[in-house]
Amino acid sequence: MTDLTEKTAPCPLYRKCGGCQLQNMTYARQLQWKQNRVEKLLGKFHAVSPILGMENPYHYRNKVQAAFGTDRKGKIISGVYQSSTHRIVPVNSCLTEDEKADEIIGTIRDLMPGFKLQPYDEMTRRGFLRHVLVKRGFSSGQIMVVLVAGTPVFPSKNNFVKALLKKHPEITTVLLNVNNHFTSLVLGENEKVLYGPGTIEDTLCGCVFRISAKSFYQINPVQTEALYGKAMELARLTGKETVIDAYCGIGTIGLIASRQAGRVIGVENNKDAVRDAIANAKRNIIRNAYFTCADAGEFMLEMAMEKETADVVFMDPPRAGSDETFLSSLVTLSPKKVVYISCNPETQERDLLYLTKCGYRVEAIQPVDMFPYTNHVECVVLMQNVKK
Repeated sequence: MTDLTEKTAPCPLYRKCGGCQLQNMTYARQLQWKQNRVEKLLGKFHAVSPILGMENPYHYRNKVQAAFGTDRKGKIISGVYQSSTHRIVPVNSCLTEDEKADEIIGTIRDLMPGFKLQPYDEMTRRGFLRHVLVKRGFSSGQIMVVLVAGTPVFPSKNNFVKALLKKHPEITTVLLNVNNHFTSLVLGENEKVLYGPGTIEDTLCGCVFRISAKSFYQINPVQTEALYGKAMELARLTGKETVIDAYCGIGTIGLIASRQAGRVIGVENNKDAVRDAIANAKRNIIRNAYFTCADAGEFMLEMAMEKETADVVFMDPPRAGSDETFLSSLVTLSPKKVVYISCNPETQERDLLYLTKCGYRVEAIQPVDMFPYTNHVECVVLMQNVKK
């Protein structure tokens, strides 16, 4: 019998950090909690399929970022901001983060005193290092390290990078990103490659993707394969459809769909991500996928005005969901199917209410556990245009 009882949180930082809200539950209980949450929010539209969980729900995060600061004794610390605060909780290892990334962050912290490098202080605007971002391709093994500094002045940078690579020869690229603004955003605009190509690659659903420091790439590759596999299964593409990948990012969904579609158009307003998407199409020798930097809603309105049509729209918006402008554009374009991937069932519920009032019917709901031990749940919903 599956154990659903409460348990003691395995992480000693559980109460201080606030990143893993469900550590007091067994994994089976977490899945049940998330299933119930999705059913409560979306069950009125259609029956909810059983949630897809992970076989091994640990160390799944292929992107790890740590804030740097000092404790009361002046010792350099790195970790995460305590939930809803700007206070750093020191973290040496995390049950959800990639273990190699945690090791690299620890090495950087240990190297700093020897190079007379101090964490950057937003208030005094003194010091150097604000954050470290590590991205690892789980399939390729390639590792990117981004040093986020408050100033472009990096004394002994070549020797520092050399010392880091000596400790971790598996690192394939190192970048310096400068962010001197008083902001909650981790990355700034200015970026310089210190070692390697400046990007890494990873394979997902049989496609190779180039990942840059600023581009969005799903954090849990194992569950992303399950999520996107389910999205393709629900779309039931025949090889003839015109497909729009709205909020396309670096082109992951669009390029995976391109192998089963007639034509794919990816739309994204992040120019760095679009550049990566175009490179990814070339890298995978895909000739029926096109990417453009634009607002997805405006793009679909223009298509409708020019009497162009789309058969399927994949949409994967940020946590805030889609705004009414986008949704009304979608309704105007009137695709036969909408495959809506969401990381927030609350905003997805709101958007589904809008679309079901405008001629769409929910045909399937599939939750996926992308972030074990947290209260987040991903959900893919298939909608059919009842007018077509």
